[in-house]
Amino acid sequence: MGIFDRFKKNPETPEPAPPDAAAPPDAALPPAPDAAAPGSPAVPAAPASAAEAAAAQTLAPPASSAPTPSAPKPAPAQKPAPAPTPSPAEPEAPAKPAGFFARLKAGLKKTTQILNTDIKDLFKTEGRFVDDEFLEDLREILIKTDMGVKPAGELIDQVRVDFRGRVVHMHEVVETLKKKLYQLLEQTEAPIRFADSGVTVIMVAGVNGAGKTTSIAKLTRLFTGQGKKVVLGAADTFRAAAVEQLTIWAGRLGAEIVTGEAKSDPASVAHRAVARAVETGAEVCIIDTAGRLQTQQNLMKELTKIHNVIGKKVPGAPHEVILVLDATTGQNGISQAKSFSEAVQCSGIVLAKIDGTAKGGVVVAIRQQVGLPVKYLGVGEKAEDLTLFKPQDFVDAMFEDLVPPPARKAS
Repeated sequence: MGIFDRFKKNPETPEPAPPDAAAPPDAALPPAPDAAAPGSPAVPAAPASAAEAAAAQTLAPPASSAPTPSAPKPAPAQKPAPAPTPSPAEPEAPAKPAGFFARLKAGLKKTTQILNTDIKDLFKTEGRFVDDEFLEDLREILIKTDMGVKPAGELIDQVRVDFRGRVVHMHEVVETLKKKLYQLLEQTEAPIRFADSGVTVIMVAGVNGAGKTTSIAKLTRLFTGQGKKVVLGAADTFRAAAVEQLTIWAGRLGAEIVTGEAKSDPASVAHRAVARAVETGAEVCIIDTAGRLQTQQNLMKELTKIHNVIGKKVPGAPHEVILVLDATTGQNGISQAKSFSEAVQCSGIVLAKIDGTAKGGVVVAIRQQVGLPVKYLGVGEKAEDLTLFKPQDFVDAMFEDLVPPPARKAS
């Protein structure tokens, strides 16, 4: 059959495009060998003559060396990029610890919320006339913070002297209250008093539940953070949970701990702890004692015994006797302070849990009625939540939302 006859039988076969017709470059190329359907062998078109076949074989490059371009394949669908994850080698930087004043303000949040809200309510108008009604309303607000009747009375007397019969603005009254509170809380800054040489022994007392164990942990963290070696004495032998808690804290904070058998003599444990501190060259030894109610005379006598035993081992010890008071108990803390001071001559107070109460004003009552310096405030549950008590900063934090305090250096 001739070439003409084949074209007659296949009228659908398109004629080849003329040489000068515009066509995509790929359209003039024969199908690539890999363009066949998967699994079907490619069947090359037979040359018209032997000479053409030989020429094709000579000119055609090897399929493996330079395959004939084919129509572009569709790009595979892109998967969404996975969310970035922190590199194990570069952990996220821990949040910077809050400064002293920020922690203090956060710890006094409940007290300041009530105090500041009530004072703002006194000044709903632009100014307020200072008369007996105004002074009595202000007195009730102050007493609500548990500062006591006497200190509240002194503050009211000062406001009366300064403003009675005048129309005043809130910031004027608040400034007067702050200045008077500075005077009522005035004390020499009272951090821990360290021994001139050798180990400093600190005895810690307080009723059960006051936050004694946690306060010891906070003091331990403070001292180890200063590079000091600390030995703890778990002399609360009548409460297994207290020994367990203190042992856990010691492990976390890198302190050594001396314990005794359950219900063994607390004074014996205290003696061995002090001896261990002397032996190892530790700078600080903190002695925990049983949580006693101030009304239990026989147990209070045991505190006196521990105090005396420590003094025999290290002359002049204990160098500090810290009483831990629970701020949430308010005025009840005053009777505790008086009783403990009579038994073991307390040298200062750690006021714990001040972040959990609106009765932060109890600090004023303690300073006025007990006379002991407030050394530290517990402003949270973490080991670092212990701040040195500074009267002016304390007062500024109480009233900051009403009158901003003076600019202070970051701490």
